[in-house]
Amino acid sequence: MEQWVPLFDIFLNSPTPEIEASLWLHRSFNVSSSLPISAASFLSLLTQTVDSVAGEFDSSPPKTTKSRVMFIRTLPSMVQARILAFLSVEQERFCSVDLNRLCRRVLDEGCGVDFWVQSAARDLLDKLSDSGRQWVPDLVLGSDESRVEIEFKSLPGWLKDAAAVATDEGVLPWLPLSHDELNSRDLISSRDTEQQQPSLTQVGENELYNWKDVTEGMDIDHSENDVLDPEMQNMAARLRTRLMNVDSGSKTVELAEEIRQLFVDSKADSLAVLGLIEPWKVDDESAAVLATHLLSGSDEELAWPSHVISSVILPKLLALERPASRVLISAVMNFCKLHERAAEYGLLIPLLMRKDGINNPICEVITRIVKECLHRAHVSALCQKLFCGKEGERKPICQPCHQCLISRELVWTESLFSLIQNIMSHNVQLTQDTVDQLVHQVHNLAPRFSKSLKFGHFLLCLTKKFGSLLHSHKPLLTESVAQTNTLVTKSILSKLESL
Repeated sequence: MEQWVPLFDIFLNSPTPEIEASLWLHRSFNVSSSLPISAASFLSLLTQTVDSVAGEFDSSPPKTTKSRVMFIRTLPSMVQARILAFLSVEQERFCSVDLNRLCRRVLDEGCGVDFWVQSAARDLLDKLSDSGRQWVPDLVLGSDESRVEIEFKSLPGWLKDAAAVATDEGVLPWLPLSHDELNSRDLISSRDTEQQQPSLTQVGENELYNWKDVTEGMDIDHSENDVLDPEMQNMAARLRTRLMNVDSGSKTVELAEEIRQLFVDSKADSLAVLGLIEPWKVDDESAAVLATHLLSGSDEELAWPSHVISSVILPKLLALERPASRVLISAVMNFCKLHERAAEYGLLIPLLMRKDGINNPICEVITRIVKECLHRAHVSALCQKLFCGKEGERKPICQPCHQCLISRELVWTESLFSLIQNIMSHNVQLTQDTVDQLVHQVHNLAPRFSKSLKFGHFLLCLTKKFGSLLHSHKPLLTESVAQTNTLVTKSILSKLESL
């Protein structure tokens, strides 16, 4: 424990804990020390079970009952969040299986965990799932936890090559490992890997199971040709009939539990089955109940939550022509606070890519989500993805029958300019390439929105908030603004002159 005291002191007192902790860890790994400094020992310390008084550091009332909890949970919430953020930055130094277990155990404690601790744990899980996507093209079908752990702890290729040509004097002069020991370790590692890797005949028998494990939690492109067996189609049809005739909140809760249990038992394609049930056709009150109880008890980070929100709530917001009901807004906000990444792909991107462009009611909903649910850095990344990313990077998750309502490119409307202005006013730091793309769009759209006051207020906010990023665009912006004729045109030109 004592060797990690300087690191915990950084997490507790440093204004930039991730940077300082990374530097400290780098120095510790590169200097000789009698203390056992290693990535594995740090994670082992965080996950070891200790006695703790319930409510000692969380927001719950003080209690005197002792319980067995992980060591990390005995630390203040601020320190827990900083540690998880540090692990996210330095994830390559740690075994992904161990990191996954740590995050899952933190999230399994539910409401007893601070909101920012949960957010940091989910962010780390998101990064771990992203790094796992490279397995799919390589057809690594046997990528279960034991296999990943073996690969992480196995010797690097360059060291195996050195062992192949090494003499009896040693593998490397400074390495306290003999040639025979290295070969024996290599043999054990290979044998363990072969035991975990399925044969070609086994792949055919377990193909569905393996691919589900590999692709779970990823942005999967579901086509309209997904085929369900007749029994599943009949069950979905019966559930749809019952759902359309539901007349009370308690019956809606019972039906939501049945639908959720159906996916747990059958492992069916949730997006396809929800498409047959058509939950978006219920009223707002029933939709809010469905969304809440379908997600109850789920620990998935992307697939299931995004399928639920895109099947229950998204269609209602895509068709929004007047302010959304209070109960619908409440359901949306609660979801987005708990499932930020699923909200991005299953709600925000589809709304922003709406075929007719966003209108004022949709703008108000997205503005509330941005201000109350998402971290500013997340919003900045989303803006970069929308304005600068490739088409595949912003592909939404939605029902096939609703794809006709979503465009492949952003549709510029006055409400979209108002939304971007609201985002900038929320002190979201846009990147240089995002600002460059906005200026390009301004130049193209200035004649079309020459008399739009919302367009003018957007330009004024852009020049005030990001003047330092606009120096190279000053002539182009001046030319574009000169084409407008609004109450703020002179103010924008004056601001550009002072850049």
